[in-house]
Amino acid sequence: MSNGSEQANTYHSYRVEGFTCANCAGKFERNVKEIEGVQDAKVNFGASKISVAGSVTIAQLEQAGAFESLKITTDEPASSRSAAATSNEAKEKPSFWQTYHLLLYSVLLIVLGYLSYGINGEQNLVTILLFLAATMISGAKLLKIGLQNLLRLDFDMRTLMTVAVIGGAIIGEWAEIAVVVILFAVSEALERYSMNRARQSIRLLMDIAPKEALIRRGNQEQMVAVEEIKIGDIMLVKPGQKIAMDGVVVQGQSAVNQAAITGESIPAAKGVGDEVFAGTLNGEGWIEVEITKHVEDTTIARIIHLVEEAQAERAPAQAFIDKFAKVYTPAIMLVAALVAVLPPLLLDGSWSTWVYQGLAVLVVGCPCALVISTPISIVSAIGNAAKQGVLIKGGIYLEEMGSVKAVAFDKTGTLTEGVPSVTDYEVLEEADADQLLAIIAALEHRSQHPLASAIVNKAHEEDVDDSAVKVEGFTAITGKGISGSVQGTTFYVGSPRLFIDQLAIRLPQSLQQRIDELQQQGKTVMLAGMDNRVLALIAVADKLRSSSRKVLQELQALGIKQTVMLTGDAHSTAQYIGREAGVTNIEAELMPEEKLQRVKQLQERYGKVAMVGDGVNDAPALAASSVGIAMGGAGTDTALETADIALMADDLSKLPFTVKLSRKAMQIIKINIAFSIGIKLIALLLVIPGWLTLWIAITADIGATLAVSLNSMRLMRMKE
Repeated sequence: MSNGSEQANTYHSYRVEGFTCANCAGKFERNVKEIEGVQDAKVNFGASKISVAGSVTIAQLEQAGAFESLKITTDEPASSRSAAATSNEAKEKPSFWQTYHLLLYSVLLIVLGYLSYGINGEQNLVTILLFLAATMISGAKLLKIGLQNLLRLDFDMRTLMTVAVIGGAIIGEWAEIAVVVILFAVSEALERYSMNRARQSIRLLMDIAPKEALIRRGNQEQMVAVEEIKIGDIMLVKPGQKIAMDGVVVQGQSAVNQAAITGESIPAAKGVGDEVFAGTLNGEGWIEVEITKHVEDTTIARIIHLVEEAQAERAPAQAFIDKFAKVYTPAIMLVAALVAVLPPLLLDGSWSTWVYQGLAVLVVGCPCALVISTPISIVSAIGNAAKQGVLIKGGIYLEEMGSVKAVAFDKTGTLTEGVPSVTDYEVLEEADADQLLAIIAALEHRSQHPLASAIVNKAHEEDVDDSAVKVEGFTAITGKGISGSVQGTTFYVGSPRLFIDQLAIRLPQSLQQRIDELQQQGKTVMLAGMDNRVLALIAVADKLRSSSRKVLQELQALGIKQTVMLTGDAHSTAQYIGREAGVTNIEAELMPEEKLQRVKQLQERYGKVAMVGDGVNDAPALAASSVGIAMGGAGTDTALETADIALMADDLSKLPFTVKLSRKAMQIIKINIAFSIGIKLIALLLVIPGWLTLWIAITADIGATLAVSLNSMRLMRMKE
């Protein structure tokens, strides 16, 4: 690829302050695309950002947004902003008076105007000047932009309002146009407030990670700004402190509250070798952490970036609204013109009456509520999901999740814990169970077998100390087990074949039946003993997650028609785990391409299908599914990048919540759209008897905007 092409495809991100509505964001995007040297531009209204491909300056961007007086700044990684920058941002935040003083002045002038109206009459010069002053103070920007749009034949809601104000002035409705302009300003303020509340969830994520950390370099300890911390530095984290950077614990142990990243309510135990994340809260232990990522690459920084990108991904419902609004606005202008002209021409109606009705149609036709209804719902839902430990990477996936009819699960690490553990430990002869377990663990401690760690962990769980057991003559018996001498006695640990074939021990029938029973449950059975008898039986398996069965039941209660387990494991293991979990169908001994084929077959039968896996081994099936859901996104770069949805805490119980959130979001969006259009139609029907007034029109618009905003923000409070 040529350098020119590479440059054209490189996007630079900028933050935008001053958006008042989704339509204005769209207009800004179009203006930026017309700048010479710009190949492409994408506005993210939800995150108040614009990404630009090509050569452009901040001055050029601000010129393109001059119609909204937009302020543009470069987009620094959220978590790498210095403490000083954060402090400055807080200081620069305008007060209520600074934000709304013009609106308050206008309200005062309108009150004075109505007093003059009562004393001097509607057409008195003082009355007219008071109403005109109120109109110009709160509506000068609106009228300026509206006139520019009208000259360009760019029909948006401000064009409609401007034509209505000009028409109202011509027919002398000074009081009403002043009130209409103020109420429109209130409506825009409501839109800004609603979107800012929805965006707040992302701002909270930005603020949770400290801006500096205590770093040890050589023999010195010093506070260092996070952007200056290097990979390999040692970070010292005191009890009760927030962790500033991602890294691995190299000394100490503690419990860390990871709720900000994973949504887990219970603190996670951390010791040497465990990973910790920026923005999480250390418990009562002192830990030393080796830094593994730069500040812009920390898990919290990537989550913020991905959530902001997700808000820019338009759901099909939002795409529909965008297309509808392009046709809707010119259509309203045509209807308004016909209402104003046809009755006087054809029915001998009063020109002043019907021109007024036409102006009211223009006002009621403003699609503010309709345009805001979808983006605020999506931003609220995605932001809430992020706080709950579910990363949804776009509005389209939020919408798709709600219509899923079948869910396919990988087995290992998804329905099961993914780590082998001892499920059964049975002593077969009269012997000290703990002492025997200590000997077995001491032998396994020297083994390289994948299942050895399960037995060692079992000993630790039972508080059995194997460190005092001295093993001599340790030998690995290839494919069968291990042996070693303890206090002059040789002990063996291995498969039943080791004792049957090599030691020529005849197993009792009861023991053989027990081995068969455990193997049918998908467990790996090992025996421990001496050269002439068996002393204990140990079964190891990848255990079913404690939440799996409940999750499957909840999904089925939500109307998911088919839950399928797709695994490459043996049929016997798959059948046992599948039955325990409660899936409706079990597919075993599958290669990755066969998993992909099964997902496609499910799609042919059920339509929308979700696939839940670890984001690595199941990549083909995850990619082919309608929604790919990866487990454990917080610690897995691949899961964050490849999945459509990532369960950050490796917590399957978040899956039913995600389905419910998706369905609730889609329900709210549909209600918002229906309400927005319905309230307009009802108001327009008032034209027939001539009852529609500018007051009713703007009240219908502001009422609808307020209603859909409040309805959408309910998604921010939805819990599991």
